[in-house]
Formats: sequence, C-alpha cells, structure tokens
Amino acid sequence: MKQDVYERVTAHIVAELEKGVRPWFKPWNAEHAAGRITRPLRANGQPYRGINVLMLWGAASERGYSAPIWMTFKQAQEFGGHVRKGEKGNLVVYANTITKTETDENGQENERDIPFMKGYTVFNVEQVEGLPAHFYALAERPAESVERIAHAEAFFAATGADIRHGGNRAYFSPAEDRVQMPPIEAFRDAEAYYATLSHEMTHWTKGKDRLERDFGRKRWGDSGYAMEELVAELGAAFLCADLALSPEPRDEHAAYLGHWLAVLKEDKRAIFSAAAHAQRAADYLHGLQPQTEEVREAA
Repeated sequence: MKQDVYERVTAHIVAELEKGVRPWFKPWNAEHAAGRITRPLRANGQPYRGINVLMLWGAASERGYSAPIWMTFKQAQEFGGHVRKGEKGNLVVYANTITKTETDENGQENERDIPFMKGYTVFNVEQVEGLPAHFYALAERPAESVERIAHAEAFFAATGADIRHGGNRAYFSPAEDRVQMPPIEAFRDAEAYYATLSHEMTHWTKGKDRLERDFGRKRWGDSGYAMEELVAELGAAFLCADLALSPEPRDEHAAYLGHWLAVLKEDKRAIFSAAAHAQRAADYLHGLQPQTEEVREAA
C-alpha cells in the first residue's frame, strides 16, 4: 500500500535524526541573491510555511542547493524553462478542508468540514534550465557581522517580553513569565545569541494569555517535554530564517534527539503538529511588531 503523506514525511525526518542530522539546520547558503538565510520560496517569492519549510530545507541541504526557490514542472514551463531530464522532484503538501453534506437519522442535512492533505512535486531552480536570470543570480559579498544586529534587537524588543540577562543559562520561566539569557558577550558571536533567544522566545509564546500551548508535560524527557522542545527548536529555525540569521545547533540539543525520535516514531503526525505550532509561534511574534507585516500565504 502506498505510504500516505504523513508517513513519507515522518519517515524522512526520522531517518535524518537517526543519523544525528537535524534537517532544519544547515539549510542555507550564502551564494544566492534571494537571501543569505531564508525560508524556501515559491516561484512568486512568497515563503513556504510549516512542515514544507522543513521538507525543502532538508532537500536543499541533502542535495547541496544554494538557491532557495522552488517551482512546479508547469511553472518552470510558464517561465520559459524546463526541468532537466532525470531530475527528481521534492514533495510539498497542501492542507485544506472539503465540506460534506450529510443527512442524519431525522432527515436533517448537516454540513461537516473534513480536513485533508495532498502532496505535490516541486523542483529547485538549480534543477531547471532556461529560467530568467534572476532565478540564478548570486549574492554580493555579505557585509561583516557586528556585535549587535539592529533588526533582531528591534524585533525581540517589540514583543514586550520580559527578557533579562545574567548567569550562564538560557531558559523561559513560566512561573515568572520571563526569559533569562546570558549576556551577549558570553556567546561565540551575535548570531548565536539571537538564535538562542529565538528558541527561548518560542517557549515564551506558550504562556498565559498568549498561545497557551500545552502538551501535558509532567517531567523532563517525557513526550510532552519533547514536543515542546521540538516546537521551540523549529520555531527558532523559522525565526532565524525570517531574520536572516545563521543558527547552529546548541550542544545540549543533541540530548533531545532520542526523545524526538521516540515521539515521531510513535505518532506519524507529530512532526506536522510541531511544525504547525512552531509556525503559529513565529506568526505570533511577528504579529507583535509595530508595523503590520505582509501576511504570508498559507501552505
């Protein structure tokens, strides 16, 4: 029997985790003009969201693509290009609902929304020949990094979160509703600091009167704990992409791999749920910014 979409995606991510690879890291390359760090982009420049980000980051990392742009076979033709013979496409998914009218035992007609997910195939522009030049354009030499990154500072300041500095641990305290960070000088570079802050700020979104996310965590290492850490991990990756930051896995995250694997092997939909929660967390933080950001197309 043909694997369903949930099984295919989960099996791929489990295989990567079993190799010790987090497919949401090292998905970026400084060479392409579309962005040094970015979410995967559709042909029209709109970023993918949720689980599709992980799937296409993983494909780009595995196959060494520097371009973040993806398109369907038909779109390649519409832009005057063609997919090279023998190239293998990559799965992305589309979630929606269909409305079904049902008649109950009393003869009353009721409408019911039924969620469904379907997959379709996209190709990286590096698999396509004959496209307009901007699809292949390389980036200019990036500027040297600075101690603090102004747009990242502004982003997190605009959330209004209680972010304190001191000590040598980074964590979110639900009891005190605050994020604790070591001083920026304690990090290897500014990007490592903001990547860690992105992780803790994703945890912050679960708080009371915010998203109130709860996976039923009862103790360290249980499935609820593992799911929340996975959401924070993915949320940080999404935010770093949005803020053009280059994160690296924190050393302690290697300890979570076994917990994540246990969760994903037990539930083929867990990674979809984690990605969706991470997307909501990122959206929530974007929604706290002073100017209304362009609404990204759902996928």
